[in-house]
Amino acid sequence: MRTITLKDVSKTFFDKSRKLTPVLAIKDFNLRVEDGEAVVLLGPSGCGKTTLLRLIAGLEQPDSGEIFYNDLPLDEIPIEKRGIGMVFQNYVLIPHWESRKTVGFFLRLRDREEEVPAHVNTVAKITGVDIENLMGRFPRHLSGGEKQRVSIARAFARDLELLLFDEPFANLDAKFRAQARVELKRLIQEFKVTLLYVTHDQVEAMSVADRIVVINAGRIVQSGPYHKLHDDPDSLFVAEFLGTPTINAFWGRVSDGEWDGSYLGRAALPQTRPNGSEVIVGIRPEHIAVCGAGHGIPATIDRVIPFYAEKYSLLEVWLRKRRWRIQIPLGERFQPGETVHCQLDWSRALFFDALSGDRIR
Repeated sequence: MRTITLKDVSKTFFDKSRKLTPVLAIKDFNLRVEDGEAVVLLGPSGCGKTTLLRLIAGLEQPDSGEIFYNDLPLDEIPIEKRGIGMVFQNYVLIPHWESRKTVGFFLRLRDREEEVPAHVNTVAKITGVDIENLMGRFPRHLSGGEKQRVSIARAFARDLELLLFDEPFANLDAKFRAQARVELKRLIQEFKVTLLYVTHDQVEAMSVADRIVVINAGRIVQSGPYHKLHDDPDSLFVAEFLGTPTINAFWGRVSDGEWDGSYLGRAALPQTRPNGSEVIVGIRPEHIAVCGAGHGIPATIDRVIPFYAEKYSLLEVWLRKRRWRIQIPLGERFQPGETVHCQLDWSRALFFDALSGDRIR
C-alpha cells in the first residue's frame, strides 16, 4: 500500500494557440492519504478533481509543489514501479482486443499471463459477478456495465499499491451504479489498496469513502466523514453541496443582536455580529415541519414531488417571492395551491456570513 502526500501543488492550463485565458485548475493543494485509506475527492464539475487525479498518477506534471509516494518524490519512481491501477469514466478499452487480453495486459508484459484465469476467478468470487463469460468478447459486444467490469478487473490485475478511479460509474444507469458500488467495496476491502476516487455523486462518496475531501475551485474546502460534512459544514458551499434534498438558504440581517428574516421571524445568533450585517440561515428540508392552521409561517404549495424509494415527499412552497422545500412523510396528502403552515426548527439552523460564506459558530 502507498501513502500519498501533496505539498503546495498548483496546476494551470494554457492554450496559446486559441489565446484563451489560462485556467487555474489546482492552487496550493495540500493533502495526505494514508496507507490503505479510501479517500473520495468530491466536488462540482470543473473544480479540479480529475486534474488532481492525473497529477497523482503522473499523467500531468504540476507547475509547482511536490507529490510523494511513501515520502519519495513521484518523479524519482520509474513508471513501471509505481503500482498504480486506474479506472476511467469512458472505460479506455482497446477496440480490437478481447477482454481477456485487456485484463491480462499487465501480467503479459511480465510473462505472467498464466495468472489471468486465477485473477478473473478471484475478482468474480469477491464481487459475486461471473465475468468469465465476458473474457472472449470485444468491447463492441459489451454493454456499458460490462465494459466497466472489464476495466475494473484490468485495474486489479496487477501488483497494486494505489488505485485511482475517475468517476467510473458516471455513464451507467442507476440500477447498475448501485450494484457496482457494492462490487467495488468488496474488491477494495479484499485487496487492501490505497484508494483515491473522484466523483460528484454523494451516494458513491458515502458508499466508498473512509474520508471525503470536498473541493471547490482547485482548493480543499473541508474534509472528513460524510456525516460530519453534512451536519457540521464549515461553509455555505459545503452545506448546499451536500445533502439531498438541498438545504434551504434564507437571507436576513442582524438586528439588535439577532438574525431577522422579516416574516420568517427572528433567531438568536451563535456569536455577536454588527447590526445590519447580512447573514444567511440554512435549514434542511427535514427540519421544517408542517403544523396546524394558525401556527407557524403560512406558505403556498407550488409543487409536490414524491420520492417513493426514499419514502418521503418534497413540498416546494413560496411566500412573498421566497421559496423553500419541506420534507414530509410519503403518506401525507397535499396539492399545489394549498396553504400550509411551516414551523422551522431553529435548534438545527446553520448560520453563514453572506459575504464570505463562512460558517458563524
